[in-house]
Amino acid sequence: MGVTRSTGNRRQRRCTRAVGWATTVVALALLAAGCGSSERTVPVERPPRTATAEQPRVVVETAARGFDAAKVFREASPGVVTIRSVFGAGGGVAEGSGFVLDTAGRIVTNAHVVTDESGGKREPAEAVYVEFPDRNVVSARIVGFDPFADVALLEVEPDGFALHPLQLGSDSELVVGQPVAAIGSPFGEQQSLSVGVVSATHRSVESLTKFQIDGAIQTDASINPGNSGGPLLDAGARVIGINQQIETESGANDGVGFAVPISAVKRSIAQLEADGEAEYAYIGVTSQALYPQLARKLGLDTDHGGLLAEVVPGSPADEAGLLGGEGRVRFQAGAYRTGGDVILAIDGHPVVGPDDLAHLIATEQPGDEVTLLVLHDGKREKVAVKLGRRPSG
Repeated sequence: MGVTRSTGNRRQRRCTRAVGWATTVVALALLAAGCGSSERTVPVERPPRTATAEQPRVVVETAARGFDAAKVFREASPGVVTIRSVFGAGGGVAEGSGFVLDTAGRIVTNAHVVTDESGGKREPAEAVYVEFPDRNVVSARIVGFDPFADVALLEVEPDGFALHPLQLGSDSELVVGQPVAAIGSPFGEQQSLSVGVVSATHRSVESLTKFQIDGAIQTDASINPGNSGGPLLDAGARVIGINQQIETESGANDGVGFAVPISAVKRSIAQLEADGEAEYAYIGVTSQALYPQLARKLGLDTDHGGLLAEVVPGSPADEAGLLGGEGRVRFQAGAYRTGGDVILAIDGHPVVGPDDLAHLIATEQPGDEVTLLVLHDGKREKVAVKLGRRPSG
């Protein structure tokens, strides 16, 4: 996307990878301090399962009229797996969830489940193991990971296993209030189901980089440590997102959960399949969304747009002559940079909401040229910008 959106004070957002070896009790203190935190515990193994062990417990937390949670679980749970990543130098074991993508043995999960940046650079786990619902545990290869969308693609050898791929859905027509289900291994409790609704769409949430994930799905379905990488499902048991983080003040699941939208996941998978890494377009600005009262306060002849607070030196926006703000003003409990250009539209698509600019850039590819409609010194101008490749930092 290549756009950083300025925000106010933010509550903690915690990635929902569990730390430690699938222990039956996980202290809240084990919640990672952020996506890919290096905080882990020494592995504590639980007794191995036997053929006579109890079947996984299904936890149904709420139910919505017309939404058959039991059917969704019945259809999707055979394709939901538990993922354990081993990190070197005493780093311990981290646990998350994932789902089967196809019968070729490809598995999708969050990048923060199988990577770590405690050494200053994000590195893949030393070893990754996938446990299937039938209790088989196999090693997996990391095909690639996308830190910008927090998506990783794994591969296991499918010989001798009856894999159950999940069907991928769409997030383009989600509506607030639509019932959804999350399946995963919260706190090591495998094959757990929680249900809720879509609380909001088109949210921006933290990735594993300084750039945000655009279009995230907010849900009140319980998302806890260990749920990371598991599917968020619609009434047809189709994957509409992968559960990624919660926003909380305590570290427990008393906040709201977020999932990476399946459209972003599909984009990542396609690129990871091709060469093991993902690229994103980059324009190099920090923006603040205008609204009518703020525009009038600043004397701007528009009631919408992305007000440029900063233009990164040497970025495509800088090379195209766009200007960031130099002044500062406080208005209606917010702080704003003033004097910068305002991006009104990109290729004819208006910039209205706070995430529109990032979303429109995200639909492009590095090297593409876009035409911006810009409000500069009170005049509307068209500016051509050749987009670059988003930096990894």
